[in-house]
Amino acid sequence: MPKLAHPVVLVTGAARRIGAVVVRRLHAEGFDIALHYHRSKAEAEAVAAELNAIRADSVRTLCADLADDAGLTTMVGEAAHWHGRLDALVNNASTFHATPVGSIDRAAWDNLFASNARAPLFLSQAAAPHLAEHQGAIVNMVDIYAERPLRDHTVYGMAKAALVALTQSLAIELAPHVRVNAIAPGAILWPEHGKADTERDAVIAATPLKRCGDPEDIASTVLWLLRDATFVTGQVIRVDGGRSLVL
Repeated sequence: MPKLAHPVVLVTGAARRIGAVVVRRLHAEGFDIALHYHRSKAEAEAVAAELNAIRADSVRTLCADLADDAGLTTMVGEAAHWHGRLDALVNNASTFHATPVGSIDRAAWDNLFASNARAPLFLSQAAAPHLAEHQGAIVNMVDIYAERPLRDHTVYGMAKAALVALTQSLAIELAPHVRVNAIAPGAILWPEHGKADTERDAVIAATPLKRCGDPEDIASTVLWLLRDATFVTGQVIRVDGGRSLVL
């Protein structure tokens, strides 16, 4: 295939976990990947080497701190310049930690809003002209806790609520040339700091499908929203085994 036959997608937080699974799935479906990472350099380079061995020059790694607004614009420009186009943006990167009321400070606010709300806005703004040239799409990773708060996670819930609002607002602002949607994952991968086994068992027991999801469930939904859902915009797709119905 000619190089320009491959659509280019920028995926943030894509070196590990769900982000890396999304990257592999999109790559297998013919996308070229601008793979963003911040601190996970070794993992990012390993994914890039693996996929470039399958299709040469199909993955480029981009390092950026999502709290650096100027760096976000630069990263989008590099992604678009790489093969002369940018067709999609997946705002996957997310920071998650507790902020019990009484201990919340400006640093926690800035940290949680940087990756979960502010960076998706400025990345989308910078990417929008490039995406519009190719009837492109944006997918944001949100959370059911944007609607139904999780105890001790006030700031995280606020940031994800802002991202839901951003998704819906951009769907109007960027129409008709760019579609914007979001995914709210359920129990897919547990937080790296972990939950107790009893907590995990309780979550699974309360989920109608009685099991955890798989990162491939998220990757498949990303692919559908980017490539196939051509009449879908402004939506939050819950991929949670029905858990949101019983929270």
